[in-house]
Amino acid sequence: MNLTASRSVLSGAALACLSCTAAAQAQDAPARPLWEIGGVAVGVSQQAYPGSDQRVRRGVALPYFIYRGQFLRADSDGVGVRAVRTPTYEFDVSAGWSFGSDADQDPVRRGMPNLGTLVEFGPRLKWHLGGSAQTGRWRLDLPLRGVFDLSDSLNYRGMVFQPGVIWQLRPAPGWTVSSSVSAVIADSRLASTFYEVAPVFATPTRPAYEADAGLLAWRLGASLSRDLTRDWTVFGFARIDSVAGATNRDSPLVRRTNGGTVGVGVSWTWMRSSRPAID
Repeated sequence: MNLTASRSVLSGAALACLSCTAAAQAQDAPARPLWEIGGVAVGVSQQAYPGSDQRVRRGVALPYFIYRGQFLRADSDGVGVRAVRTPTYEFDVSAGWSFGSDADQDPVRRGMPNLGTLVEFGPRLKWHLGGSAQTGRWRLDLPLRGVFDLSDSLNYRGMVFQPGVIWQLRPAPGWTVSSSVSAVIADSRLASTFYEVAPVFATPTRPAYEADAGLLAWRLGASLSRDLTRDWTVFGFARIDSVAGATNRDSPLVRRTNGGTVGVGVSWTWMRSSRPAID
C-alpha cells in the first residue's frame, strides 16, 4: 500500500473516531462551513475483540478533512456519496475502525496470527425517527460494511451488519450528547478472524473450533463533547460489548461475556470555508 493510500485510510479513521462525539452537532446549530481542515488526537483503551479478557491501549494523532456538499460528503457522520436524502431517510457511506492486538501478548491467542487494525467501509441507510431539540432526536442506522486489515495491505476480512438506534441531544450551547444501542452481525469470514481455532493452532487448552456467521456482539455506546472555542473541541466516549447469546460464545477464545472501550480526545480546526454547507 502506498503512502497516499495510507494517509487516506488514516484520515477516514480520524473521521470515524470523530463520529463518536460530533454527529449531533448539526441539529439546531448555525450553518456549518462547506469544508474544514484540522487535526484530532485520541487515546483509547479497548478490548482486543468482543469476548477477550485482554486490553489494547493506543494513542493516535491524525489530520482530518471535512466536506459537506449536497451529494459528496466527508464529515463526522459518514464518508462518501450521499445518494439519497429526504426529511425521513438518508442513504450514504459510513466508516468505522478498531485497533489490532499482538497475539503473543494474549495467553489465549499465543501462537496464532495477530489481529490487525481493522477499518470498515460500506453503505448505510439512516431513518430519522423524530424527536425534538428539548428531548433529543432518534435515528435508526442500518450500515453494511466491508472489513479490511490495515496492517495487512487492506486484506479483506469479511462483512459486518450493525443495525442500531441512536439518540442525540444538544443540552446547552457547545455541548453534544449521544448514545446508541446496536447488534453486530458478522459473516463467517469475519467471525473466523476473531473466534476460529484452526487445527494447526489447537492445543490441549485451546481445542479446534470452527466459527459461524451470526451475532458477534451486542453494543451499547455513549459520548460527550464540549466546544472549548470555535476551533477546539474535547470529547470522550465509552462502549460496552456483550457476547451474551452470541453465535460464537462457546469459542475457546472467548474469556468474558462483557467488556468495555473508553477514549478521550481533542480536535482542532485549522482552516474553514467562509461558504456555508448545503444543509
